[in-house]
Amino acid sequence: MLPDTCILLFCFLSCFIPFIGASLNLTLPHQHPNPEAVVQEVQRRVNESMSRRQMLGVWENDQSSSTCLTGNPIDDCWRCDPNWAANRQRLADCGIGFGAAALGGKGGQIYVVTDSSDNDAVSPKPGTLRYAVIQEEPLWIIFSGNMLIRLKEELIFNSFKTIDGRGANVHITGGGCITLQYISNVIIHNIHVHHCVPSGNSNVRSSPTHYGYRTLSDGDGISIFGSRNLWIDHCSLSYCRDGLIDAIMGSTGITISNNYFAHHDEVMLLGHSDSYSPDTGMQVTIAFNHFGEALVQRMPRCRRGYFHVVNNDFTQWEMYAIGGSANPTINSQGNRYTAPTDPNAKEVTKRVDTNEKDWVDWNWRTDGDILVNGAFFVPSGEGLGAKYALASSVEPKSAALIDQLTMNAGVLGGSRDNSASISYPGYSNGGSGSGGTGILTGDGGGGDMGYFGTMFGSSAPRSPSPSPLLSSLFIIIPSLLFILYFSTTSHFFHIPLSPSSLSSLL
Repeated sequence: MLPDTCILLFCFLSCFIPFIGASLNLTLPHQHPNPEAVVQEVQRRVNESMSRRQMLGVWENDQSSSTCLTGNPIDDCWRCDPNWAANRQRLADCGIGFGAAALGGKGGQIYVVTDSSDNDAVSPKPGTLRYAVIQEEPLWIIFSGNMLIRLKEELIFNSFKTIDGRGANVHITGGGCITLQYISNVIIHNIHVHHCVPSGNSNVRSSPTHYGYRTLSDGDGISIFGSRNLWIDHCSLSYCRDGLIDAIMGSTGITISNNYFAHHDEVMLLGHSDSYSPDTGMQVTIAFNHFGEALVQRMPRCRRGYFHVVNNDFTQWEMYAIGGSANPTINSQGNRYTAPTDPNAKEVTKRVDTNEKDWVDWNWRTDGDILVNGAFFVPSGEGLGAKYALASSVEPKSAALIDQLTMNAGVLGGSRDNSASISYPGYSNGGSGSGGTGILTGDGGGGDMGYFGTMFGSSAPRSPSPSPLLSSLFIIIPSLLFILYFSTTSHFFHIPLSPSSLSSLL
């Protein structure tokens, strides 16, 4: 009897093995399988642009070519076209790094924002930015002229949208600012984001068919929550209540490039918490940014994932530049780190709340970096050995030309500084929020239930959730064990099985 029962149980359970394995896989479905290949492709693009510039004899004192052939592969991709305004969507082909696949609104209609107001977060007026970003279809959003958009509530995006501020001076400020939650394929280009404060405890629309109740947000400039394929380029960010850019809860496929960061404490948080395993799949490229005046820390502060920090100019920090916990991979290549005068703040790196014996194997690398005014980078793991040299492709010349690569960081044209004489009640210079986001808990239309009671529009992909099959196995397996126990200890299931009857059952 026992062999017959075991055979039946084995055959039954073997059918579920692939599903069990998939349910227990904590990697993100959209993370790149070979991050080192992405790193090498970024540097290939940089070297190609630099070589082209040198080959054509364009030098730093040639002001006539200051907007073209800079050696910056993103800018050289589209700025050399004098008719770029008639071919705006070319920008979507110029991305690099982990967020290079971000389509934004490519292939969609051009939508012109003509109204800077934000009077109704549930029924936004056509012509406003809020009306544009919640639509279902891909849209390439531009602006009819210079605008200061004072948000009343979080600006919640739908997937496949580009905000393209080229040709206008666009400022986004106020309540909540930009929220990218459970969406994909967004490009945010050439806008000012500043003086963002918490908002919430109110209804906000996230799609044409859904709105819901938002709890209090942190006041991030750009809040990324469970989203992928995102590119933030040529923006100027400062003066927000919490982070300037925060990415958490399984977000991946992100490039943050050519931005100007200033006047802030906790600049960038990448990773939800040390215990949140899905963030192991977070992959972020941070390239050609200028980290400027009055910055304190988190440029970025990383957890678990893979972070490529390449060809940035760090000119200011008060505590540290790059920090992390929970064993992130940090690959620092061709950056310039200029330490402050404070003798106690010369170290670029900080392992947050972790003993050395626990972080000694973390893979933190430095390659081709320029360290100025006593700055020093403490590598660990593979970054200390010859093994890393096999994956290295950055040449020190890239860091030597850091001025050229970052010369246009921030919003193109005009001032990159957001210190305008505008009244912002309730502002504080970068606080220490929880790294969360306002949560939709009500329902004003169709919606699906995700993590932590979050409601989001039917057009958004579901957040990761436990497989229903995995949940059912917790009932099936104990039941089968119960049957096995009685079949071997009593006559409860004493049914003789011959080989022929067994084959007929299978």
